[in-house]
Amino acid sequence: MNWPSLFLSHTLAVIRTLWIGPLLWLPLLLPMMPMMPLQAHAQGIESVLAPGKVITAHVKLENDCKQCHIKFDRKAQSGLCAGCHKDVAADMTAKTGFHGVQKPQPCNVCHTDHKGRKAQIIELDTNKFNHAQTDFVLKGKHVRQECSKCHASDKKYREAPLTCVGCHRKDDTHKASLGTKCADCHHEDTWKEIKFDHDSTHFALLGKHFEAKCASCHKGGIYKDTPRACVSCHKKDDESAKGHKGQFGDKCETCHGVKDWKPSTFNHDVDTPYDLHGKHRTASCAACHKEPLYRVKLGTDCYACHQKDDKHKDSLGRDCASCHSERSWKEPARFDHDKSSFPLVGKHLKIDCKNCHKSVLFNDAPKDCVGCHQKDDKHNNTLGNVCSTCHGDNDWKTTTGRFVHDETRFVVRNGHLQSKVKCINCHKDLQSFRNTPLACFACHQKDDKHDGQSGKACETCHNDGSWRVGQFDHGLTRLALTGRHILTPCKSCHATLRYKDAPRDCYSCHQKEDRHKQKLGERCENCHNTRSWKLWDFDHDKRGKYVLDGAHQKVPCESCHRLPAPKGRDADPLAANCIACHAGADVHDGQFGVRCEQCHTTENWKKFQHRSGFGLEPTKPVQPTQPTPPKLP
Repeated sequence: MNWPSLFLSHTLAVIRTLWIGPLLWLPLLLPMMPMMPLQAHAQGIESVLAPGKVITAHVKLENDCKQCHIKFDRKAQSGLCAGCHKDVAADMTAKTGFHGVQKPQPCNVCHTDHKGRKAQIIELDTNKFNHAQTDFVLKGKHVRQECSKCHASDKKYREAPLTCVGCHRKDDTHKASLGTKCADCHHEDTWKEIKFDHDSTHFALLGKHFEAKCASCHKGGIYKDTPRACVSCHKKDDESAKGHKGQFGDKCETCHGVKDWKPSTFNHDVDTPYDLHGKHRTASCAACHKEPLYRVKLGTDCYACHQKDDKHKDSLGRDCASCHSERSWKEPARFDHDKSSFPLVGKHLKIDCKNCHKSVLFNDAPKDCVGCHQKDDKHNNTLGNVCSTCHGDNDWKTTTGRFVHDETRFVVRNGHLQSKVKCINCHKDLQSFRNTPLACFACHQKDDKHDGQSGKACETCHNDGSWRVGQFDHGLTRLALTGRHILTPCKSCHATLRYKDAPRDCYSCHQKEDRHKQKLGERCENCHNTRSWKLWDFDHDKRGKYVLDGAHQKVPCESCHRLPAPKGRDADPLAANCIACHAGADVHDGQFGVRCEQCHTTENWKKFQHRSGFGLEPTKPVQPTQPTPPKLP
């Protein structure tokens, strides 16, 4: 009897009954086994330890556990599964198919083996299966379809086609010309109903295009490379009797709209840089566009169309709109003369063009006044050709206010301006304005009341404010006016307008006020001043030859100066000795000579001083005192 074999069989029966992990017991049992060839018993041990038979597909792996299991590492089992099931592994890596969409988890969670040869390790209830867990969500009619319609019985579920054309190739009437993306046009509710978004193409459907049938543009069901140009479909409209016959090119959308082919929607004012006004708006396109539109570019200037209408022979340039309007070419000119080199003002605004423009070559018209007004030149060209210097545009005969006299050598101002002196008052000859004298005397000789005595420089006394108001500066003469003379009227000294005949000495005017009866001469200014006649001041000590002291200071001037002064002299010249005045008071009868001051003093004639050597004390000489001059006002 083979005891080792018997012991081993019983031990394995216990382990199989308890089933707490054959792999955990195996290291404990091996030392108990007698030494024998392990390879001879490997197949038998793994078969004994297996919990059950594997499915038919795994039969070839049943005796080689390491193909599906790694000792002591359950989590590594999924990796071994992926090694055999490469297609599923690819789905999981690409996150496609059922396994790629699901949350990653060990394979044995859903698929367990060792349940017998015919066991179903893939548990799939087609009635309860949620197709949303795959990468192909069922919508529309797909929800109600049998699984077998898409999943063939001889193929795996994952091998079912994901593209529409995989199932609907026979329904593709386009014969693959539009590609395999059937869902761009067709949807799951019904194959024949199309939901194609034409706006996602290069040709969005607008207006009547939206209502048109596909076959109208896509002939024979050919959708690819369908031309997008309007003329491709509307060529017959362009070639009709009312069409353009190709003259305007193939950009029909420039004029025609998608809402309706007629009428044209082209807005010349918006779609081009040339706005249409007046008769241009009612003119036909062909009136201007005589050549193919897109091959020959039409000029936008008037001259391009109206060259034959130019009567000026290009002398005025090609800006016809400066004069002509779009309402009518023959409409009266609306030329703005103010923008030319000759703006129209005054009466020029009212005269006809032909008065200055003798021909349609308007540039030939003269721009200077004399060109038209030579016959009106009364100065016979002596003042030049610039008539506008004096004459205005409102009236040829009125020159007042036009000519700027201040720009000449004679400025017209004040009285000359206020009295509105006419030109002819100074300019006697209209042909010799330039030779008109500038001196006042030339015009005002009749106003000279001085009989020429004051010369011809009238402006010395008179000004242009008023001829009658003199502003003569008397300080420039030999008799400057000071004091009361400033306020004295001229006629008080000047008896006549012959001003140079007026006397310059005081006595001539103040003779009646001479209380000295000419005893002190005629030079009143020696004592009196111009501030007041009653104020006087004569310093006899400095200006005379005899110093006044003592009682002499109180003696009136006439007491000594008894006779009138000689003509032209200040006063009667008196002797400088006492006897000249005191001869009648000389009780000595001239016995002591004429030097009275040796004994007498000026304080008192009766007092005297003894100046001999007889021991008499001489009197103290009296210091002369100066007279106090009167206070000036």
